Amino acid sequence: MFAGDLDIEAAVSDLANAIPEPLRPLARIAFDYRWSWSVDGAAVFESVDPDRWTRVVGHNPVRLLAEAHRSTLERAAGDQSLLQRISALTAELEADRERPWLDGPATVEHPIAFCCAEFGVHGSLPIYSGGLGVLAGDILKEASDIGLPMVGVGLLYRTGYFHQRIDVTGFQHEYWIDTDPNSLPCVRVTGPDGLPVTVSVPIDDDDVTAQVWRVDVGRVPLYLLDTDLPQNTAVGRWVTSRLYESNRAIRLAQYAVLGVGGVRALRTLGVEPSVYHFNEGHPALGVFELLADQGTVGDEAERLQRVRDKVVFTTHTPVPAGNETYDRGEVLGMLGRIADVTGDREAFLAAGRVDPSNHDEPSGMTALALRSSRHANAVSRRHGEVARAMWQPLFPGRSADDVPIGHVTNGVHVPTWLGGPMRDLLDRHLGEGWLARADRPETWEPVGDISSAELWDVRTTARRQLVDLVSQRAVSDRLRRGEALDYAEAGGTGFSADVLTIGFARRLATYKRLHLVALQPDRALSLIGGDPPVQFVFAGKAHPNDNEAKDVVRLLFQMKGSPSVAGRAAFLEDYDIPLAGHLVAGCDVWVNVPRPPLEASGTSGMKSCLGGGLQLSVLDGWWAEAYDGENGWAIDGDIDGDQAAQDHRHSSALFDLLEQEVLPMFHDRDAHGVPERWVTMIRRSLMTNGPLFSATRMMREYIDKVYRRI
Repeated sequence: MFAGDLDIEAAVSDLANAIPEPLRPLARIAFDYRWSWSVDGAAVFESVDPDRWTRVVGHNPVRLLAEAHRSTLERAAGDQSLLQRISALTAELEADRERPWLDGPATVEHPIAFCCAEFGVHGSLPIYSGGLGVLAGDILKEASDIGLPMVGVGLLYRTGYFHQRIDVTGFQHEYWIDTDPNSLPCVRVTGPDGLPVTVSVPIDDDDVTAQVWRVDVGRVPLYLLDTDLPQNTAVGRWVTSRLYESNRAIRLAQYAVLGVGGVRALRTLGVEPSVYHFNEGHPALGVFELLADQGTVGDEAERLQRVRDKVVFTTHTPVPAGNETYDRGEVLGMLGRIADVTGDREAFLAAGRVDPSNHDEPSGMTALALRSSRHANAVSRRHGEVARAMWQPLFPGRSADDVPIGHVTNGVHVPTWLGGPMRDLLDRHLGEGWLARADRPETWEPVGDISSAELWDVRTTARRQLVDLVSQRAVSDRLRRGEALDYAEAGGTGFSADVLTIGFARRLATYKRLHLVALQPDRALSLIGGDPPVQFVFAGKAHPNDNEAKDVVRLLFQMKGSPSVAGRAAFLEDYDIPLAGHLVAGCDVWVNVPRPPLEASGTSGMKSCLGGGLQLSVLDGWWAEAYDGENGWAIDGDIDGDQAAQDHRHSSALFDLLEQEVLPMFHDRDAHGVPERWVTMIRRSLMTNGPLFSATRMMREYIDKVYRRI
């Protein structure tokens, strides 16, 4: 059905033949990430070898089955209860693969090609850095669930994104770990001749060769290009080494492999997309390869229009770092030979400028994508307004309101991010097959009938599970960086399952403003050491070149000398998808305080809502259209040119809410120990945010508003 099917089956067969016969169905499951959003999927693999699953293979099922000791596998093969669960999981995944495809704007013969620089499918596939990639992973999963024919196109980074270590001063250090693709749930795609499928991309003076790997995300194949081949030069091999490589020339080369190479790879694989969806500007160079495909039929304007008819584009950020530009020398130095495909280097440069006639203006991928797509969208209602004003100069003669950029507000893949006790509770109350109806408000109406005692018990259990994790991670993180023993031990004994737990975890860009907590250290310490106290959990990575963002963590660490901090506040290192899942499930309050209007959408708070967490957020991004006065707390989202004054005002607003509303409400208990007002707000949050910010709603909007030609 899709290119690489035979390669997947061969890999499954090889793995199956290496394990005991009763466990062989696990080989097929291991090569399909659909297991990762099945209720029992992860638990089945964990049951084979719990310690290895958690501590050694990083929840990678292929490595687990290939590396587990034979005696361990034999013992698992004799566990009749486990074999019954394997059989049930196999039946679930087989039934899922046999469902009919959606009758819509794409077919299996002509699928949507979703192109992105990163994909956060699962923690065991390290080709993501943050929100953009996690959203891309959720989109592939939801496409699989609803039966939308889609293929993903990305890059297989051999060292992925960096890993993080924090020293005793709070300074971030980065390191990278090599990944062997042969140990991942992916296969090298081969052609009819049995040889690996490759494409060539002209970069600088070289023709860089890229091979193609396939990862199955349910029914959606994700094709990943990889240039780490012996026939390439050292520079060519490095192109797909690191995600968001700091070297600007290498980044341009990555965009060429993703865009031009991605289009060529799909053509070589026999995939003819109905639509190319460029998720952020990184794949935009693909339009030149699509243009070259048009040949000489029609004039230049007609050929360009035919390309535009096949391309849609999503912009994800108004922050300059997400819309970087390159000067003439940089572009032509790496991409000059791609420019020659168009026959006109000046036209090539002009396509990426806001003002095509300004030869001194640098070129950027976002401008190129906007100019070359038939439909463009932002990722929240407010971001749409910001994007239209931001890119109005690209459309001279139009007012900002008339700029052709719409919006599809982000959503999250509910089966991935809803787990544990809350998943069990909602499964019992929302009815059979409710996840397929997660975008409908009526699906969530039964939440109103769930007893306060049940909801509070679920939240208490989730908090306890998080506290157990934080206690373990805090001690190990502190010991690793050489903290004093008493400070390290306090991380394991100070956190309590009965204490209000506040989470702040996301990419540590300065506009996310983690530093608001440190602007008023006396108030922060008073909360942590108060009676009753609160406890804070922080996590996040700063880009290696963002020294200002790194300084934010150092500000936080200046408070660690206070006696109350050691056991009530922790910064957890190396934030990733698995850690994010624990945090959004267990935190009582999820804090998000970006500088408005720079938060395009954000999705971590949506995930927290699914677990019964409550939002305390600036009215920016998705929260600007979610907050209704009864489903969380809000800080004004007004724009203020005096950033320092705004920071102090918002810091005060944050602490005012925590001190005067959040903490008292959490401890306002009835005779049974249940905080009735708090639970009422949880109900409201689930019923309003659940349907609005599900990936099901998001993907149906993409189908109706973006993919379908109106």
